[in-house]
Amino acid sequence: MTGIFTDPLDKAAHIHEVQVRPLRVNRDPRGILVETLRADWSDIFDSERLPFAQTYYSITEPNVARDETEWHVHQYQEDRFAVLSGDLVIGLHDPRPDSPTSGLVNLFLLGESLGDGGQIAVLIPKCVHHGFVVGPDRPALLTNFPTRIYNPSDEGRIPFDQVDARMSDGTAFSWDLVRKALNAPTASG
Repeated sequence: MTGIFTDPLDKAAHIHEVQVRPLRVNRDPRGILVETLRADWSDIFDSERLPFAQTYYSITEPNVARDETEWHVHQYQEDRFAVLSGDLVIGLHDPRPDSPTSGLVNLFLLGESLGDGGQIAVLIPKCVHHGFVVGPDRPALLTNFPTRIYNPSDEGRIPFDQVDARMSDGTAFSWDLVRKALNAPTASG
């Protein structure tokens, strides 16, 4: 894997309050069963602080970013993403001035090409910029378990050039940078 991706198991490298939960893949000759959200997972579910409000899924074509030049952001809702099939990179940027990780970018590679270890749920805190791009080989199926019912007035978009998110080497963040890393010979191991 190339150096731009964030190790999902290295909590010290994560944006403050981002939670990453490896999902257990139960595999037998018939296929797999993976639990994606449980009430006893206190790191990504709490009936008061991190309640369940709804679920939805999206299917996105290969190499497509959901918003090519803008971050998504919510003031109140927190998202819980999991990839059910295909591969994608969830990009996060911490714009919160009082956060200990203000300015940090995380790129989490998730999905099928990583085997059972690619089955991960990511909790995205409110006010953290986020988006995703699908890998080059096949469509990706993403599910979300947000903490609030969708409210268009809470769905913000902020152009990348207004945020000036930077990678650890100082390079400006872009989905093309991520696509280049995904297509590198070492991207999947």
